[in-house]
Amino acid sequence: MSTSLDGKLVVAISSRALFDFEEENQVFEQGDDRAYMALQLARLDVPAKPGVAFSLVKKLLAFNQTVAHPPGAGPALAAGRVANGIDSQPVEVVILSRNDPVSGMRVFRSAQHYGLAIERGSFTRGQPPWRYLKPLHANLFLSAHLSDVRAALQANVPAAQVYPQSTHASAAHPLEVRIAFDGDAVLFSDEAERIYQAQGLSAFKKHEQDKAQQPMLAGPFKPLLAALQRLQQNGTPSMRIRTALVTARSAPAHERAIRTLMNWNIEVDEAMFLGGLPKGEFLREFEPDFFFDDQTGHVDSASRHVPAGHVASGIANP
Repeated sequence: MSTSLDGKLVVAISSRALFDFEEENQVFEQGDDRAYMALQLARLDVPAKPGVAFSLVKKLLAFNQTVAHPPGAGPALAAGRVANGIDSQPVEVVILSRNDPVSGMRVFRSAQHYGLAIERGSFTRGQPPWRYLKPLHANLFLSAHLSDVRAALQANVPAAQVYPQSTHASAAHPLEVRIAFDGDAVLFSDEAERIYQAQGLSAFKKHEQDKAQQPMLAGPFKPLLAALQRLQQNGTPSMRIRTALVTARSAPAHERAIRTLMNWNIEVDEAMFLGGLPKGEFLREFEPDFFFDDQTGHVDSASRHVPAGHVASGIANP
């Protein structure tokens, strides 16, 4: 029987997004890939430090443990869940890296050291790895390489450039995956953002108020939010997902955003309509494992408080 990733939440992640390889990357960026390979080989038995997306990956993989072995459940219940179409391993994390295969050994060993059940990976020795996202049916791609992120988004895969210097996630919520999303050009299309940039704030507010009953088109991260909701619904009380919409919108432009989510039958746990206030301090209080935004200014602000990534889509990213 062949193996399939269909129906799983598939996260493809680069080695620099998962682990702190910034020191080694300085050698890689000098163009001497053999020196980089030698350095990684010399450090083969030295576990890499956690990177900016480590907490997100660790918590998502915990869904596999809790679904396969829910508290107080015996083998019969686990078998019944599989028979009813609830995958005992609903999350798959795959390394998709510009590293060479030799350096990839250290990535896998580091994952094993931290108890991350990661079995699959592609290592391309400097070549763009994004082309393997389609056969993986990836729901998310995280990478430190902007060009790979842009290519993934053009291939309709939700993707973000991680900021390796971001503050790491809080350890305050070990049984909850917390993810925050910007609205326009991330969850929603950039239609409204185009109005704002071309005509200003007053025109933007009037446009959104006039169209409050008309759902916006989907942005690049709608499929990820939908996949997270499915994971939550099929999950377990031992591990849950908490989502937040964190947007520069304010009333009356808030209504169209909420009604769009209702039209999609997608719920978020929190919605922050900040009216242009800096997002960083609000995100610090929400304590997400990751935050996604299309504007580098917001990502810079957020990265001083939480793990953050740049979604290079929409009119703000020509």
